[in-house]
Amino acid sequence: MHRYNALDSPLLRVSRPVAACSRCRAAKIKACALYVASLESRVEKLEKRIAYAKLRKASVTMHEGDSPPMTPPDRKDSLAAIRAAIQGKAARRREATDVNELVSDFGFMTVNATMRDFDTTTTSLTFAKLILAASLNEPLPRLKNPQMPSRQTAMALLQYYLENVLSLFPAFPETTLFNALDAVYQENPQNVEDFDYWVLYMVLAIGSVCQSRSSTDTYYKDGVDFVVRALKFADHVLMPGYPQQIQALILLVQYSTLDPAHFDSWQLIGFTCRAAVDLGFHQDPPKEQQVDKRALQQRRKIFYSAYALDRSISMVHARPFSFTDDAITVAFPADHSSASVSEPESPISNLPALDASLLVFQLRKAQSTWYQELFQSSRDPLHHSSQYLWQMCYEMRVWSENLPKHLPTATRELFDLELLYSYVYCLAPSCRFPSVSELGKTLIFEYSMSYIQKLLPIAKDPINTAFYTYHDALRVYFIGSQFIAVLSDNLNSLLQGIIPFVDTSAGGPPPPPIPNMGRTDNVSRSIVCIEQIIEALKTYGERWDDSKALKSSFEAQSTGMLGELYRRQEEKQQQQQQQQYHQDIRDSHSPSTTVSGTDYKSSPQSHLGDGWSLDQFTEDIYKG
Repeated sequence: MHRYNALDSPLLRVSRPVAACSRCRAAKIKACALYVASLESRVEKLEKRIAYAKLRKASVTMHEGDSPPMTPPDRKDSLAAIRAAIQGKAARRREATDVNELVSDFGFMTVNATMRDFDTTTTSLTFAKLILAASLNEPLPRLKNPQMPSRQTAMALLQYYLENVLSLFPAFPETTLFNALDAVYQENPQNVEDFDYWVLYMVLAIGSVCQSRSSTDTYYKDGVDFVVRALKFADHVLMPGYPQQIQALILLVQYSTLDPAHFDSWQLIGFTCRAAVDLGFHQDPPKEQQVDKRALQQRRKIFYSAYALDRSISMVHARPFSFTDDAITVAFPADHSSASVSEPESPISNLPALDASLLVFQLRKAQSTWYQELFQSSRDPLHHSSQYLWQMCYEMRVWSENLPKHLPTATRELFDLELLYSYVYCLAPSCRFPSVSELGKTLIFEYSMSYIQKLLPIAKDPINTAFYTYHDALRVYFIGSQFIAVLSDNLNSLLQGIIPFVDTSAGGPPPPPIPNMGRTDNVSRSIVCIEQIIEALKTYGERWDDSKALKSSFEAQSTGMLGELYRRQEEKQQQQQQQQYHQDIRDSHSPSTTVSGTDYKSSPQSHLGDGWSLDQFTEDIYKG
C-alpha cells in the first residue's frame, strides 16, 4: 500500500499567498499555496535522492578499484549476472534521466494555471506530463484491445455514468457527453476535438471500472484501456488557462478513486482545485458583471464538483484541504425554476428538492466546517467541545431528515452511509478534542456497527448500484479502527450497555440518537461487527490490492480484542447453561404456581429495580 509522510501533508497554517487570480488580486484576497508547497517538497525529495545516488555511485566505484581479484565464477552464472547488471543499469539510467529532466524543468516553469506556457510548441514539458509525473503510482500498461466497443456497449456505459456519477458531480452538461459520443462514433470521424475524445474515453473508463468486481475481470481491463486511449490527448486537454482543464481533471480524479494502483487521487485533486482557484472559480462574478444564468450555474457546478471531491478525498486520507472555506464566495448551484439560491453560509438548512448533486455539495460543506475546526485549525483544546460536536451532528441529522422522498434507493443508501461515517469521524479524537466523552464512545460504538451492517450487503452485491470507490475501503478501515479503539478504552461499560447520563436541561442541541437500543447482547454484536469489517475488507481486496493491506492491518489490531470477546461469550454461554440447568431442577421439584393479581406485590418481579427498561432509561435521559 502506498505510504505517505509528513512532507506530503503540509498544515493549513503554513500556507503562503502566491499566484492569486486577477479577481482575488483586485479584491486583495490571498490565494492558498498548499499544493505548491507540496510540490516543492516532492522536488526537494527528488533532489536528495539524486544526490544520494551520485554519492553512492562514487563510493561503489572507489571500493571496486580497491577490491582484490576474485576467483572467476562459473561462465553460465557470470553471463546471467552480467545480463542482469546491464538491464539494471539501463533502468537506473532511464529513471535518473527522467528525474533530472523533471527537476531541471521546475526551474523554468510557472506554477500557475492561468499561464499558458506549457504548449508543446514552446517547451517539451507540458502540464499533463507534470500532472502524471506527480500522480502516477505505477505506469499504465500498453493498449491491449485496439478495437472500440460497439455503440450499444458504449451507450450502456455512458448511461451508467449518467445515473450514478454525473448525477452527483455534474461537472459538464449531458449534452456534452452525447455530442462527444456522436462525434467519435460517426462513420468518418473528422474534426473531432481532443476534449471530445477525452470526455468519452474517461466516461467509458469510469463507467466500466465502476462495475468491476475484481482487478482481473473484463470491466477493469477495459477501463484501463480507455484511460490509456484518453491520455493520448492529455497534453492539449490539460493545458492550463481554460475551464475545460478543470472538467478534464475532475474526470481523471473520479477515475483515480477507482484505480489507486495507478493514480494518486489526492495529488490529482490538488491540481484540480489549484486550476479552479487560479481561474477564479472560487469566487462568483461581481453583480455588476452581466453573466448568462445558465453559464453561471454550470460554472458553480464545476466548482462544487471539484470542492466535493476535494473534501471527500482529503478526509479519507486525513490530509488538509486544497483551500479553506474562508476563500470561497460561491453560491450553491440551483435550477432556473428555483426562486432563490442557497447561500454557502447555511449549508444544510432550507433544503430545496433539487438533484442529488446539491445534497452532496451541502453535506460536503457541513463536513468541511467541522473537519477544518477539529483537525486543521489549531491544536488548542476546544472550549465547550461537546456542545460543538452535538451542534455539528444535529445539522447533519437535519440534512438527512430533509432528504427528498423521491431519491432512488441506492442514492439514499449512499447518503445514509455518509451520515453514519460523518458521525463517527466527527466524534472521534481530534487535535482540538483529544478525549472522547463516555457518551461519545457509546455513539461511536453504535454507529460503527450500524455502518458496517448497512455497507456489507452493498459491498458483496454483484452489481454496483451507486458510485462506490476504493475510498469506501478506507472508510471501513477507519470505522473499524475507531470501533476497536472505543472497545479497548471502555470495554466493560460498552458490553454491559450502560448509557452515560447527559444533562441537556441547559439548552443547546441534543446529542445524536443512539440506535439499536432494544438489544443488549453487545458481546455477540461486537464479534459480528469485527467479523463483518474483515469480510468487507476482504471483498474490497478482490478489487483493490491496497485493501488487502488494510485487512491485514485491521486483523492485527483486532486479534486481541476478538479473543477477549470470544472468551466472554463462552463464559456467558456457560452461565446461561448453568442457570437453565438449576432452573430445570427447581421446576422438577416444585409444583407450578400462578401469580394472581392479589399476589403480584409479593412476586419477585415487583422488587425495586426489577423491570428496569433500557428504552425507558434512554427516554428519561433525553426527556430534558
